[in-house]
Amino acid sequence: MKFTATTPGAALIIFLAGFLHISFITLRPAKLKKQDDPIYLAEHPASTAFPPAESALLAVYDSLQNELTDLNRVAFENAIAGYTRLIRQGKIQNNHLLTIIDFSQPSIRKRLYVIDLHQPGLLIHTLAAHGRNSGKYAAVSFSNRPESYKSSPGFYLTGETYYGKNGYSLRLDGLNKGINDKALQRGIVLHGAAYVSETLAATQGYIGRSQGCPAVPLQETNQLIRLIKNGSLVYIYHPDWAEKTSLVN
Repeated sequence: MKFTATTPGAALIIFLAGFLHISFITLRPAKLKKQDDPIYLAEHPASTAFPPAESALLAVYDSLQNELTDLNRVAFENAIAGYTRLIRQGKIQNNHLLTIIDFSQPSIRKRLYVIDLHQPGLLIHTLAAHGRNSGKYAAVSFSNRPESYKSSPGFYLTGETYYGKNGYSLRLDGLNKGINDKALQRGIVLHGAAYVSETLAATQGYIGRSQGCPAVPLQETNQLIRLIKNGSLVYIYHPDWAEKTSLVN
């Protein structure tokens, strides 16, 4: 039987078909954005209404106290102070993230923290190496000099990525004059390294050391670099250098 608009019941059938089609579209689950994925956050910068006041940013530490128990509070406060100043100067592009490497902790501790300041959370918490001439168990000596094989404390902006002798790597631009501003010249970058591992930390009491780069575990390199590349802030803290590396004074 061929249905036409004048066929008895045809109008009802057409109406029901249309209703069911609309209901299917309405009830079908929307494709969820991966807002809980750190990479999604990196690719979708925070709104122009961010950041909030410095006091609100400082409160992030307390809101994450169960996750940041080992992070030196002074390191966090100094990082926020520098972050706020650089935001006002328009120098930070990836403005919802803050990376802190806490060199008041020894190398066997997970002392690298990537913190989401927009939707407060600890995104990455991992090991980070210091330079071979900065110390063995902990970083105690620093330099801005090429070929010193020492780490340099202070503030950095992340730059572009590239593939080099250490694989996928991220350039770091030092912002503290006379302290870490030769980072690009020295080739100080964030990269992965097999000598940065919990196994080594457990067996020999310290992890391997770099030529001055904050090297991280190989298995976490790609995610970390993709997350913080292109204009986010990195702060390498050491208590003896906290005042010297301040961007406020």
